[in-house]
Amino acid sequence: MANKTKILLLGFIMIFAVALVAQHNVERMNDTETTKKVSTLLHLINGFYVDTLDMPGLTERIIETTLKELDPHSSYISKDDVKQSTEELEGSFEGVGLIFQLYKDTILVISPIPGGPSDKVGILAGDKIITVDQTDAFGKDVTNKWVMDNLRGRKGSEVIVGVYRKGVDGLLDFTIERDEIPINSMDASFMLDEKTGYIKLNRFARHSLEEFDEAVAELKKEGMKDLVFDLRGNSGGYLGTAMSISDEFLENEKLIVYTEGIHTPRQDLLASAEGKFEKGKLVVLINEGSASASEIVSGAVQDWDRGVVIGRRSFGKGLVQRPFRLPDGAVVRLTVARYYTPSGRCIQKPYDEGTEKYYKSFYEGLKNGEMISADSIHFPDSLKYETEKGRTVYGGGGIMPDVFIPWDSTRYNHLYSDLIRKGVLNGFVNEYLNDHRKELNKKYKNFEQFNKSFFISQEEFDEFVTGAKDEIEVNDDDLTPNIDFFKLQIKAMIARNMYNTAAYFEVLWPEDREINKALEVMSEDMVYQHFGHANSSTY
Repeated sequence: MANKTKILLLGFIMIFAVALVAQHNVERMNDTETTKKVSTLLHLINGFYVDTLDMPGLTERIIETTLKELDPHSSYISKDDVKQSTEELEGSFEGVGLIFQLYKDTILVISPIPGGPSDKVGILAGDKIITVDQTDAFGKDVTNKWVMDNLRGRKGSEVIVGVYRKGVDGLLDFTIERDEIPINSMDASFMLDEKTGYIKLNRFARHSLEEFDEAVAELKKEGMKDLVFDLRGNSGGYLGTAMSISDEFLENEKLIVYTEGIHTPRQDLLASAEGKFEKGKLVVLINEGSASASEIVSGAVQDWDRGVVIGRRSFGKGLVQRPFRLPDGAVVRLTVARYYTPSGRCIQKPYDEGTEKYYKSFYEGLKNGEMISADSIHFPDSLKYETEKGRTVYGGGGIMPDVFIPWDSTRYNHLYSDLIRKGVLNGFVNEYLNDHRKELNKKYKNFEQFNKSFFISQEEFDEFVTGAKDEIEVNDDDLTPNIDFFKLQIKAMIARNMYNTAAYFEVLWPEDREINKALEVMSEDMVYQHFGHANSSTY
């Protein structure tokens, strides 16, 4: 009975706390009265409850559960986790490279860090980690600290995670080799042709502006007049960094974004001094993994008709969190406002159907056709807004691109997923380089020579397929139409291993549909300059 009473009591406290903070649904109580009521209740439990309780732990669970009831992004960070919570944007660490959130006592993957160990083996946003090294990874004992302690570790060490993925029977096992998570936020910077530069940014970290400015300066030396700015899969970062990079594209005093909430007066954030790339054609690439800071940049570029946005509808994370430090050093990141683009569009997508569905928008988009056809996305008239030149854009959460590029389900099929998830591609590349690295280094003095002259032969590819069949089921219907694509993937992974991350993207871009569409749009002055009907285009 004692345990049952404890659970009921805990539930009462949590519900009571939620009721107190949900001020948009109930009449606001007197602040002093509210504080006294909660503190008195906790004092009574601590002083008179029949069993011994872990009061610090109880208090943390009350806070965490309360915040989960508010929105998907308000969160609690214990004092032990405060430093770790900013490491991705501030410095480096050794681990598996995941952005996660504890949802209903389960580790929910928000996003694998691009290029990190989890990303390389095929962990996806929306996955739930159920086991870690065959130990249950769910329940009340699984805290942020537990996740850090079990997933982080020495570089080169391995951890096996069991993942639940919607639509897949049973758990998927991933063996992840821990690594140092890179602090660089720029994946690649190179020239696509004689006058078009390309920059890919994976997050908006503290030093991203410096990286961006250095890349722009270097590309201008190489003749850059136009720019493709790739924010696909960029889940966000610092607002200040997003502001600074947006400022590089926009003229002085242009509104970049504004924030507003019930208790937070509207704040307009404006472009300031002359930017590094205010002239020249600009295309911003986005997809369903582009969120928060990425949406601020792409929304500002679109609303001011500064450039063309190409790809798929972005994630729709437009809630502003303000950190509040608690007495013990812990931090509450509380949502205090929403982001709005210059035209007045709210970036935040609805979350009234629950956090789980909110984070599984990718799968929902595949299910209802939004990832395949722009015509499957319907906007009521109330969500219509206008850009500076009077072009129609849409609200409702996220940024709808000017040119829609459907999800390529033919290339990124089950076979591709299995090859990545099971480590078959990585395994083949590692073995190949074990046998041929010295030969390749001697033959190709630099990446340019390698990219121009190196190709995977059919004999080598057949060897790869033979090895793959020992690990996974290889369906000829998935393999045959994509042989050239898989060969290019192998070449790109070899280049990344031999040179750097940028080499991987430079090998792949000629087959990248979004980049090729960007070049096509920029080559037609009338299409680029008068993009009045581009929001309904599909490539």
